[in-house]
Amino acid sequence: MNLLLLSNSTQYGRGYLEHALDTVTGFLPAGARLAFVPYALADHDAYTAKVRGALADAGIEVRGVHEGGDPLARLAASDAVFVGGGNSFRLLSALYRTGLREALRDAVRGGLPYMGASAGTNMAAPTLRTTNDMPIVQPPSFEALGLVPFQINPHYLDPDPRSTHKGETREERLTEFLEENDVPVLGLREGSWLRVADGRAAVGGERPARLFWRGAQPRELAVGSDVSELLTVAPEFDRRA
Repeated sequence: MNLLLLSNSTQYGRGYLEHALDTVTGFLPAGARLAFVPYALADHDAYTAKVRGALADAGIEVRGVHEGGDPLARLAASDAVFVGGGNSFRLLSALYRTGLREALRDAVRGGLPYMGASAGTNMAAPTLRTTNDMPIVQPPSFEALGLVPFQINPHYLDPDPRSTHKGETREERLTEFLEENDVPVLGLREGSWLRVADGRAAVGGERPARLFWRGAQPRELAVGSDVSELLTVAPEFDRRA
């Protein structure tokens, strides 16, 4: 499979996809017909227009899967797919409703380049169990696309030592997940991404990632780190420590 999984699509002080534009345009085929999946936000037309504007200078033809009436046909006629960020529960619910969950999984496993950002990156994992979103809708299942066998936590946030907030930190929440499930979690800080190609996986972007394993201390992964070992894990859910 050929995957580009971004933690975020907008970086502070920069335009949409600007922080990763060279990587994005290098990932997409030249002159690609890009199927964009906008279902994580309510206004599909405006969301598609934003992506179209960001990639126009690169010669990428962006087509919203909601445009034309048949999302599956739009996907089938594309050279690559981009699943945008927003609310992960709303997105997954729409993928089930439209039949895109199965179609996306099969197409990407068959070689279609897949780019995700935030919620779209969550979709590449086995389940939604490590997302940061509020469940504003209830999808038929938490089961996502399972393009990789491990979990990802986009927008991974380090605790602020100056904060007086007493709620759980992101690390504490992921530790709770690992108490109930035996599957590694890759925390992608904003500005970072995961690249998967030719059976290899590597951390990219501007900031290191953080890797969580059950029964082990979290590990920092520098930009450029090879994490191909994660592609061979066998996830086990609902297995208490």
